Amino acid sequence: MFTFLLVVHTLIAAALVAVILMQRSEGGGLTSSGSPSGLMSARGAADFLTRATTILATAFVVMSIFLAGYAATLNRGATIDTSLARKPGEAAPTPGAAEAPAAAPAPADNNAVPLAR
Repeated sequence: MFTFLLVVHTLIAAALVAVILMQRSEGGGLTSSGSPSGLMSARGAADFLTRATTILATAFVVMSIFLAGYAATLNRGATIDTSLARKPGEAAPTPGAAEAPAAAPAPADNNAVPLAR
Protein backbone atom coordinates (compact mmCIF):
# COMPACT_ATOMS: atom_id res chain seq x y z
CA MET A 1 0.00 0.00 0.00
CA PHE A 2 2.81 2.38 0.90
CA THR A 3 4.59 1.70 -2.38
CA PHE A 4 1.41 2.37 -4.35
CA LEU A 5 0.86 5.69 -2.55
CA LEU A 6 4.49 6.61 -3.14
CA VAL A 7 4.09 5.98 -6.88
CA VAL A 8 0.92 8.11 -6.92
CA HIS A 9 2.82 10.85 -5.06
CA THR A 10 5.61 10.71 -7.66
CA LEU A 11 3.08 11.02 -10.48
CA ILE A 12 1.48 14.04 -8.79
CA ALA A 13 4.92 15.65 -8.45
CA ALA A 14 5.76 15.01 -12.11
CA ALA A 15 2.39 16.43 -13.22
CA LEU A 16 2.92 19.49 -11.02
CA VAL A 17 6.32 20.14 -12.57
CA ALA A 18 4.90 19.73 -16.08
CA VAL A 19 1.98 22.09 -15.43
CA ILE A 20 4.26 24.72 -13.92
CA LEU A 21 6.65 24.54 -16.85
CA MET A 22 3.79 24.89 -19.37
CA GLN A 23 2.60 28.15 -17.86
CA ARG A 24 3.40 31.44 -19.50
CA SER A 25 5.81 33.66 -17.64
CA GLU A 26 3.94 36.51 -15.99
CA GLY A 27 7.01 38.72 -15.83
CA GLY A 28 7.96 38.94 -12.20
CA GLY A 29 6.15 36.41 -10.08
CA LEU A 30 5.30 37.99 -6.75
CA THR A 31 6.89 41.34 -7.50
CA SER A 32 4.90 44.34 -8.63
CA SER A 33 6.33 44.32 -12.14
CA GLY A 34 3.62 42.00 -13.52
CA SER A 35 1.04 43.19 -16.01
CA PRO A 36 -2.46 44.16 -14.79
CA SER A 37 -3.99 41.41 -16.91
CA GLY A 38 -1.88 38.80 -15.18
CA LEU A 39 -2.60 36.30 -12.45
CA MET A 40 -4.80 38.48 -10.22
CA SER A 41 -7.41 39.28 -12.84
CA ALA A 42 -10.63 37.29 -13.25
CA ARG A 43 -9.39 35.85 -16.52
CA GLY A 44 -6.04 34.81 -15.03
CA ALA A 45 -7.64 33.13 -12.00
CA ALA A 46 -9.96 31.09 -14.22
CA ASP A 47 -7.12 29.85 -16.37
CA PHE A 48 -6.94 26.06 -16.60
CA LEU A 49 -3.23 25.85 -15.85
CA THR A 50 -3.58 28.04 -12.78
CA ARG A 51 -6.38 25.88 -11.40
CA ALA A 52 -4.49 22.71 -12.24
CA THR A 53 -1.43 24.04 -10.42
CA THR A 54 -3.51 24.86 -7.35
CA ILE A 55 -5.16 21.44 -7.30
CA LEU A 56 -1.93 19.53 -7.88
CA ALA A 57 -0.02 21.57 -5.29
CA THR A 58 -2.74 20.97 -2.71
CA ALA A 59 -2.78 17.24 -3.52
CA PHE A 60 1.01 17.13 -3.26
CA VAL A 61 1.10 18.77 0.18
CA VAL A 62 -1.76 16.66 1.56
CA MET A 63 -0.22 13.48 0.18
CA SER A 64 3.19 14.42 1.66
CA ILE A 65 1.69 14.90 5.12
CA PHE A 66 -0.30 11.66 4.84
CA LEU A 67 2.73 9.65 3.67
CA ALA A 68 4.87 11.02 6.51
CA GLY A 69 2.27 9.99 9.09
CA TYR A 70 1.70 6.62 7.45
CA ALA A 71 5.43 5.86 7.30
CA ALA A 72 5.82 6.72 10.98
CA THR A 73 3.13 4.23 12.01
CA LEU A 74 4.35 1.28 9.95
CA ASN A 75 5.67 -1.63 12.00
CA ARG A 76 8.39 -2.97 9.79
CA GLY A 77 10.84 -5.37 11.34
CA ALA A 78 14.35 -4.29 10.57
CA THR A 79 16.96 -6.93 9.95
CA ILE A 80 20.37 -6.25 11.38
CA ASP A 81 23.54 -7.67 9.88
CA THR A 82 25.15 -9.65 12.69
CA SER A 83 28.17 -10.86 10.73
CA LEU A 84 30.46 -8.33 12.43
CA ALA A 85 29.06 -8.71 15.94
CA ARG A 86 31.44 -9.77 18.72
CA LYS A 87 30.70 -12.81 20.82
CA PRO A 88 30.17 -12.27 24.57
CA GLY A 89 33.48 -12.23 26.43
CA GLU A 90 35.52 -11.53 23.29
CA ALA A 91 37.94 -8.63 23.65
CA ALA A 92 37.53 -5.66 21.41
CA PRO A 93 40.26 -5.34 18.79
CA THR A 94 42.78 -2.63 19.49
CA PRO A 95 43.03 -0.04 16.77
CA GLY A 96 46.31 -0.11 14.88
CA ALA A 97 47.37 -3.54 16.20
CA ALA A 98 47.64 -4.95 12.70
CA GLU A 99 49.75 -2.01 11.62
CA ALA A 100 52.49 -2.51 14.23
CA PRO A 101 55.86 -3.48 12.72
CA ALA A 102 57.09 -6.98 13.36
CA ALA A 103 59.85 -7.37 15.93
CA ALA A 104 63.38 -8.06 14.67
CA PRO A 105 64.28 -11.75 14.86
CA ALA A 106 66.60 -12.73 17.66
CA PRO A 107 70.12 -13.56 16.57
CA ALA A 108 70.82 -17.29 16.38
CA ASP A 109 74.40 -16.90 17.58
CA ASN A 110 75.32 -15.03 20.73
CA ASN A 111 78.49 -13.75 19.06
CA ALA A 112 76.68 -12.31 16.05
CA VAL A 113 76.23 -8.58 15.98
CA PRO A 114 72.82 -7.30 14.78
CA LEU A 115 72.90 -4.93 11.85
CA ALA A 116 72.08 -1.32 12.59
CA ARG A 117 69.19 0.12 10.69
